Amino acid sequence: MQSVVCLAAFIFLSVANLHAQRRVISLNEAIATSLQNNFDIELSRNDSLLAALDYAYANYSLLPRLNAAGGVFFNSNNQKQVLADNTERKANGIRSNNIQASLNLDWTLFDGFRMFIARNRLNQLVELGELQIKAQVVNTVSDVMRIYYDVVRQEQQLRAIEELIALSEERLTLAQYKFDIGTGAKPDILQARIDLNGQRSAQLTQLANINKTKELLNQLLVLPVGNDFTIADTSIVFNPDLTLDSIQGNVTATNPDLLIAQRNLRLAETDLQLRRAERFPVIQFNSAYNFNRQDNKDVINPFQPLFNRNHGFNYGFTATIPIFNGYNTKRLIKVAELNIQSQQLFYDRNLALVNTSISNAYRDYDLHKRALALEEENIQYVRENIFIARERYRLGISTFLEMREAQQSLADALNRLIQARFNTKVAEIELLSLRGDLVR
Repeated sequence: MQSVVCLAAFIFLSVANLHAQRRVISLNEAIATSLQNNFDIELSRNDSLLAALDYAYANYSLLPRLNAAGGVFFNSNNQKQVLADNTERKANGIRSNNIQASLNLDWTLFDGFRMFIARNRLNQLVELGELQIKAQVVNTVSDVMRIYYDVVRQEQQLRAIEELIALSEERLTLAQYKFDIGTGAKPDILQARIDLNGQRSAQLTQLANINKTKELLNQLLVLPVGNDFTIADTSIVFNPDLTLDSIQGNVTATNPDLLIAQRNLRLAETDLQLRRAERFPVIQFNSAYNFNRQDNKDVINPFQPLFNRNHGFNYGFTATIPIFNGYNTKRLIKVAELNIQSQQLFYDRNLALVNTSISNAYRDYDLHKRALALEEENIQYVRENIFIARERYRLGISTFLEMREAQQSLADALNRLIQARFNTKVAEIELLSLRGDLVR
């Protein structure tokens, strides 16, 4: 007997220690972990870094290009010359070496301002990359919040089932007591056991649902499969003061998708400027320093030098004027203009979609909020009713069926209340996501 008690105590302490070691995770911690580990955010961040590197190089593109070249050549030739007087000169193995070096500078002075437009375009790509990161962050935070509060909802549902199990156990005890003293019936006991077993089965199913939802959260947080944790929040709190005007008021300046569409429209306009700049001439400054040294070990022509060296500096300007290229520039300009129209249509479509989504989301938010108020009021009546029904059944005033119906009313009311809270929170998250306020 003592060993059994010791074993039970060991198991209890082990389970308690396991629960004590289980990680407790808050919403802010879940969001921070997801933002740190999320693969999509990392990919967007890398794209933004590439754009930033290109923009950092853009300033150097305005500077001149300086290149150096050099070479050493060794020759061994066989030569034969026949002069006009039929004199013949011939020699084999004539050796010579030649040293060449040059330093060239090319500087574009004017190209229709394309270099400045290109630099501005790279800056816009950097800003676009930052907006894409923000959009991905908003989506990630929104997903994390939904799944996090879904875990909270599932655990609230589990506590509701546990409350119903306690009521079913009490009802079974009362039914058994009444049967034992001769005032109850066997079917009441059987029905109470059936209801209790049904609640226990629902409890196991709910535990499985909680584990599945936690795995979804692990996936968003990029944590190992099977990582167990406990949610810090036990209730779902939402902002009841959101208004449609506050959401729609400045949405064009805060919604990530609209900001990205605006940036793409500006990029299309910049591309048109680049195409139009191709009609202008390109003026360049060119300069070079050249060095050439030739050393002949032997010559067959007495007028040919044994040693020759040239070096000097030259400079000048070149102008490239586009005259005709098969109307290709005209075609590219037309393509750029059509792209602007497409980006404008894309922005207008996104704006209409966002406004429609905000209107629908706010309508859902308002309806769920009103439904939640009704359910919170109703749960008080249901709890008062279950208390009265339980006392009446204990005193033998009401029937088993009345007690069971009151308990079923409590189960339905709890389910509706928990779902109403979750639905209201999801609608709030959707509204803040559309406004872009989930991430500052």
